[in-house]
Amino acid sequence: QDQSLVESRMLRRGASMLARSIVPKATVPCAAVINGAQRSTLAAMRPAAGFMAHRAMSTNNVAPIVVKTPGGAMVGTDDYAYDPYSGPDATANNGHAEPGDPSRRAFAYFMMGSARFVYASIARLTVIKFVHYMNASADVLALASIEVPINNIPEGGCIVVKWRGKPVFIKKRTAEELTDIYAIDWKSLRDPQSDKARRLKEEVLVVLGVCTHLGCVPIANAGDFKGGWFCPCHGSHYDASARIRKGPAPLNLEVPPYSFIEGDEKVKIG
Repeated sequence: QDQSLVESRMLRRGASMLARSIVPKATVPCAAVINGAQRSTLAAMRPAAGFMAHRAMSTNNVAPIVVKTPGGAMVGTDDYAYDPYSGPDATANNGHAEPGDPSRRAFAYFMMGSARFVYASIARLTVIKFVHYMNASADVLALASIEVPINNIPEGGCIVVKWRGKPVFIKKRTAEELTDIYAIDWKSLRDPQSDKARRLKEEVLVVLGVCTHLGCVPIANAGDFKGGWFCPCHGSHYDASARIRKGPAPLNLEVPPYSFIEGDEKVKIG
């Protein structure tokens, strides 16, 4: 029994080898069998109906060459009719919408408007940042103005305070000093200016303590004029209204911006 089984297997193997030598491997389909091999091979090589016009056969009629479009659709299939690159129903411009297509006009306007809005916002932020950078810092603004109480200044007395790095004279004038000021014709002075134009209150005078000649600091209640200032550097004399009366200084002492606050008890400079 074992010998018969071995002989049967050897016969089947020999028949299989004989069939392979008769029929070429390239022409045998997957479903071909030993019996009727030639018939099954010819049937597999025969093109299906409707595909004859779209298939090109090789010269030895062994394997068919299937023509495909650039999009990958096989000729003769349903996908070929909708292929965007070629075929009888191919779309223009490779399947893309033509420039200026009205159906895309709203989207184009929306994108263009959005881009312009973003550009305008960036420009606005840039300008704001630049302006903020040019503004004075907090420490500079803190020194921009000072408040000085004047209740403790005696009549005829003068105090010196510092404002923006410069000395400032605050003087309470006496009635005698005011009489001397009004006795002169201010239009005849070197730098003509009335006393009324240089003060807010008659008895209080606020001026910068910087000589208009070379920037020295004059001495209060000194010089040739009662209640005035004297610059010892080059001999400039100012009266009780801080107007130049004698010496090389060309201008009167400068009056800074100031105001009275808290019922005229303080002077705010700046």
